[in-house]
Amino acid sequence: MDAQAANILLSSGDAGQGRLQTPYDKAVGFYGSARREIGHDLRTLAVAAQGERADEKTVENLTDDFAEYQELIGRALENDGHVGGRPAALADYRKATDLLQGRLLPESRTLVASNDRAFDAEYTGARSTLSAQLAATAVLSLLLLGVLGLLQWYLVRRFHRIVNPPLLAGTLCTLLAVILGAQMLTSSSGDLRGARQDAFDSVVALSRARAVAYDANADESRYLLDPQRRGRYAASFLAKSQELYGIRDATLDTYEDGLSTGWRAYEADHHDLRFTGEFRRELDNITFPGERAAAERTVETYAVYQRDDRKIRALLAAGKERAAVEFCMDWEPGTSNAHFGAWMAALDKVTDINREHFTSSVRDGRSAVSDLLPWTGGLLLAAMLLTALGLRPRLAEFR
Repeated sequence: MDAQAANILLSSGDAGQGRLQTPYDKAVGFYGSARREIGHDLRTLAVAAQGERADEKTVENLTDDFAEYQELIGRALENDGHVGGRPAALADYRKATDLLQGRLLPESRTLVASNDRAFDAEYTGARSTLSAQLAATAVLSLLLLGVLGLLQWYLVRRFHRIVNPPLLAGTLCTLLAVILGAQMLTSSSGDLRGARQDAFDSVVALSRARAVAYDANADESRYLLDPQRRGRYAASFLAKSQELYGIRDATLDTYEDGLSTGWRAYEADHHDLRFTGEFRRELDNITFPGERAAAERTVETYAVYQRDDRKIRALLAAGKERAAVEFCMDWEPGTSNAHFGAWMAALDKVTDINREHFTSSVRDGRSAVSDLLPWTGGLLLAAMLLTALGLRPRLAEFR
């Protein structure tokens, strides 16, 4: 939203005069869509946070601050619609983006961290429970099979019967129940690990990367919009770039070369640790078919976007502000926004791969329980009935 608000102000011209119509219309449309999506998400979060007082308070603060943010942006856009209203519009926009950076984003990160901790606690507890159940199943299964074996041996010694068919069948049913039960618990544990560590961890890293990417893109627009804060927004853009693809001691002037060097080293050796950040976290957690190619494509499109950023700054330094704005905001092929869109599409693709496997792991885990548990229980019941049936004739001999 904040990127689109800056884009609206950048492309609007002087009270509509000299407006960049296509970038303006797209920015207005994207801003409205984002505003509605956030409103829906806040309502969803309010329901999800019920019962957790800290999270409830965070959602309340987010909702109040979001309303204030929208009011500031509304005032900025209204002032910008008047001749000579750009200074007042810029002042309101500064307050809005400061509110975003100072309160809205930290509150959002707090909520993400809280949910991630809760999920991790549930995951750890579930894994511990499954491990305990598997150990208990192994011990009880050995005891049960041992008892049945001793019973069969006793019947052979006491009654001189070589084989007791019902008891033998009951023992086989017990053995099958043990195998199915162990398979169910092992499969559930594997699916749980796949959902959490293999898929969900990547979804979190990639979703965080997407949020940082949009904020970095907003820094570009802010940089062009507000000459007084250009140093601040340039530093912010670099800091967010480092969060995504960290290069030691890089500056805006050296970052692109460092990115190229680090990426060539990675292509030669996937264990090369020359860069860090969210992209590194994802590349170190490659698990699923097609995931590595999609993740690498994301970094390659990111590199193209970074080259565009240097071009924007070079145009501005050469006194070609209009050309810099047009290249930054246009959607024609080869422009910065087009390349940013390609980068986001690549990022969404690798996120979708992990999200789909998360969903399938959850589905497979539930299926393992629903499919195998009835058979396990049925086999144990059959073993009890067959054991009773096998012992009944022998007990009758004592009458």
